[in-house]
Amino acid sequence: MIALSNEKRPRKARARKFYIVGPNVRLGKGGWEMENLPALLMGPRILAPTPGQRGFPNVPEMPYLVFDKRTGRDPRDVEQFHDYWLVSDRIKTVLARLDPDGVAFVKCHSSCKHGGPAPTYWLCDVLRLLEAVDEEKSRLTIKGDSQGHKWYSFVGGASLVIREDVVASAHIFRLSFSLSNIVCDQELKDACKDAGLKGITFDDAADF
Repeated sequence: MIALSNEKRPRKARARKFYIVGPNVRLGKGGWEMENLPALLMGPRILAPTPGQRGFPNVPEMPYLVFDKRTGRDPRDVEQFHDYWLVSDRIKTVLARLDPDGVAFVKCHSSCKHGGPAPTYWLCDVLRLLEAVDEEKSRLTIKGDSQGHKWYSFVGGASLVIREDVVASAHIFRLSFSLSNIVCDQELKDACKDAGLKGITFDDAADF
């Protein structure tokens, strides 16, 4: 007779889920503007990092946001602003708590055009770049040029397999070969939901 063991077999660890995260651009124009944008741009047409880097350029003055409900909807917790995010205090708290090394912030001076208290907002940049896509197991289009530059195209959709060994303890990062696409893990997504954040979308990286 074969003796039955009461010992439970260890469960296989579940793979981490990852999402393409960003502002909900379908919400339309917000009722705010960066009043001193020309001073921040210092000539270029887009506020963006120095080529080949992430982070913020050395601007001559503090970003100055002016809110006006008559020109559009209230700002959400995440808005797109040139090559950066514009984020509320609430999401800044979530990002700074979960992954302080992966993000950077610049505080904006805020005011309401017709009086009253103005919400606090920050420019936010996701700094971390990772070559975290398992290209052999993923469904995507890889393009390149004669200078040896490579980039990903997600036109028509994609299915990304993210290498957990590369991500390690990070919760948010940019794809090295698709810098405009930012990826987060399930823990950060859950933290955003628990905080009740608005205006942020999460698309399953395995099917988007």
